[in-house]
Order: sequence, then structure tokens, then C-alpha cells
Amino acid sequence: MSVIPHRFQFRLSLPVESRTGLPKKGAKLLGLPKSCTLADIGELDGAPAFASLRAAWNSRGLGFRLEVSGKTLPAACDLSSPAESDGLQVWIDTRNTQSVHRATRFCHHFCCLPSGGGAKKDKPSAVQLPIARSRDEAKLASPKSIPVQLEQKKDGYVLETWLAAELLNGFDPDASRQLGFYYCVRDAELGEQFLTVGREFPFAHDPSLWSTLELQS
Repeated sequence: MSVIPHRFQFRLSLPVESRTGLPKKGAKLLGLPKSCTLADIGELDGAPAFASLRAAWNSRGLGFRLEVSGKTLPAACDLSSPAESDGLQVWIDTRNTQSVHRATRFCHHFCCLPSGGGAKKDKPSAVQLPIARSRDEAKLASPKSIPVQLEQKKDGYVLETWLAAELLNGFDPDASRQLGFYYCVRDAELGEQFLTVGREFPFAHDPSLWSTLELQS
């Protein structure tokens, strides 16, 4: 068995479609098609995928659609501990500086949860968290400024969220179409799914371990 994960040997560059009209105001926040699905290479290390992630962008921001399948239990979410809750976590560096080991003011960490919000704590929710060991103290977005939408499935859920451009310090597609990117999907029942390396590496605060989103025209 390899000591170093096979996925550690790859620096992924993932194309992201441009979609006008996002975010939507109707029944679906995004409604992204299958063509927006981001590649998963977990099979290189024998890691089964229980989640699928789609992404799209336009000048107003970035949208993500997470689908989790294979569940028999409700999602376990606690807004007081969002990084330890079920759901999607994304890290974004609007400068794509992959030669540094500490986050800058252009780096962001968002947690999107299928529950935990609202008076009964059963509504989808999202929050931005500070990044440990960051060089700069960046202003965090208000949870109210991060729209999320949930669709329950028989064996899981679909969670959509929109990250507006004003929440992403340095987001300027006219100047650069590359973003540093990492994601992790947590599930108390199914485990964790990572873009590349797992928790044996400090991806939560080290941008040099992140991959790249290529914003397509």
C-alpha cells in the first residue's frame, strides 16, 4: 500500500462553466445541469464517492450544488460547530497563490450545512469561518448574505449555495480566471470525501495543497 496518497501527486485544474441568470429566484437557487459536475479522482486511492459536486460562475459570483446519496439517517448539523457538521466545506483563494503555506486575505472558508438553521434548527444554513494561521484578519461574511437551498431525497439531499462576488475578496474574473480551490464533504454516517488529500495533510489552512478552478467563458 502506498504511504503517499496517489491523489497527492496531482495538481487538479477543474473547468467551471459560465452560467448567466444565477442565482435564480424561483424554486431552485441554481438548477445546474450535469455538465457542471466537477471531476472526482477518489477512485485512485480506492475512496468511494457518496457525493457529487457541481459548480458554475458568472460576474456576480460562484455557485455550488452538492448531492449526497446513500444515507439512511438524518444529517447531523450543529451551527456552533459547522466544521464538524455534515455538509459541504469549500476553500477559495481568489489569487490562486499555491506557493504559500499560510492563507492570505484572498483566501476564504465556507461551510454549507443541510440543517442546523432556523428556530427549529432544521433549515439549511451557511457560514464563513476564519482560516487558522492566516496572515491577515479578513472580514467574515454574514450568514444572512449566503443563500442556501435544500432538496431532500429518499437516500440523501441536494444542497445549493451561492457565494456572491462581494463575499470573495479579490474576485475579478476579468483579471484572472483561476481560483485556488479545495473541498471536503462530511457525513457522520458515510464518512468524508475530499477533493484530493485527506486529513493527514493540513489542507484546511495550507493553500499550497489546494487545486485550481478554471473559470470558462
